[in-house]
Amino acid sequence: MLVGSVLWLGTWVLAQNSSTSPPATAGGAVGQQTAPTQNPPAQAPASNAPTQSTAQEPAPLPQAPNQPGDTVQVPQQGEAPAAQQGDIFVFKKEVDEVTLHATVVDDHNRMITNLAKNDFTVFEDGKPQRITSFRREDIPVAMGIVIDNSGSMREKRPAVNAAAINLVQSSNPQDQVFVVNFNEEYFLDQDYTAKIPKLKDALERIESRGGTALYDAVVASADHLKKSGSLEKKVLLVVTDGEDNASRESLEQAIRRLEEKNGPTIYTIGLLGEEHSKRARRALREMAEDTGGVAFFPGDLSQVQAITSQIAHDIRNQYTIQYKPSTPQSVGGYRTVKVEAQAHGYKKLQVRTRSGYYAGQQRAPVTDQGGAK
Repeated sequence: MLVGSVLWLGTWVLAQNSSTSPPATAGGAVGQQTAPTQNPPAQAPASNAPTQSTAQEPAPLPQAPNQPGDTVQVPQQGEAPAAQQGDIFVFKKEVDEVTLHATVVDDHNRMITNLAKNDFTVFEDGKPQRITSFRREDIPVAMGIVIDNSGSMREKRPAVNAAAINLVQSSNPQDQVFVVNFNEEYFLDQDYTAKIPKLKDALERIESRGGTALYDAVVASADHLKKSGSLEKKVLLVVTDGEDNASRESLEQAIRRLEEKNGPTIYTIGLLGEEHSKRARRALREMAEDTGGVAFFPGDLSQVQAITSQIAHDIRNQYTIQYKPSTPQSVGGYRTVKVEAQAHGYKKLQVRTRSGYYAGQQRAPVTDQGGAK
């Protein structure tokens, strides 16, 4: 058991597949204005049997030192809160616990924030689980803002950038946020910070060219949250106007990598035209709903700012539920998760949280399928 472990945020890593020509990373790290690299694509297992990862541990990526006040020291993911000391939240590690962040709405889609622990029931693989920790607090989150920088986004970026800043300003002031811009490649243009000017500068680094490696950018950003974003609660906002046409990962492989235990909640905004409607909508909806988030498809660009305000409200009013699975994590395999809520005075409550996770492993297995394209 790790007690009060403290990590520095802000370390990015990349996999080295070749000494002369490193390919793009997915599921590893996001490069900072350098050509990204990519692990071989993952293949979803055919059964729930435990699997072993064959991914090589990537080497660290050098980057400029953090500016004073850019980041805070916080404990590791998956820890229950014990105390607050100034701006540092101290947590106690609970081995093997699963953490769920849940939003509850009534039959009129109104958010319900006054429920108690006994109003909830957690099921894993259909079996009721004992809740070990329960709270509803506006706690700081580690958040990645991942925005399409392909050619078709050029005219949309000013409004999208303003909406992204609105999300940060509407969120907990102690959130730690990073920015990833992507086209056929993806770049970390600002590592963890709470400073609005730094985030604005990163969002305004617009190239607007090339294709759309959406899945690769999302997987790499989620991996950065896992390795560098040590705040307990983790979120990605993903904004795109098109269909992925440049990733090494498939949608299924990307979702497989996102379904690690205690992974991030993903919110997606699709600024989609008719030519990208079906497949692009499916991708954004599945990434969001499988992780407990929401997919938004505004009919007009002017609606994006209201959407980011709604996302911030959602994040700040969730319940945090922890339980220790009755089936040991060492068994491995995929576990389905369902949370139900019933309370006096409410006819029908709906709980939104992640739909499941892979137990017994820290990383989704990687299968060699012939290397880089």
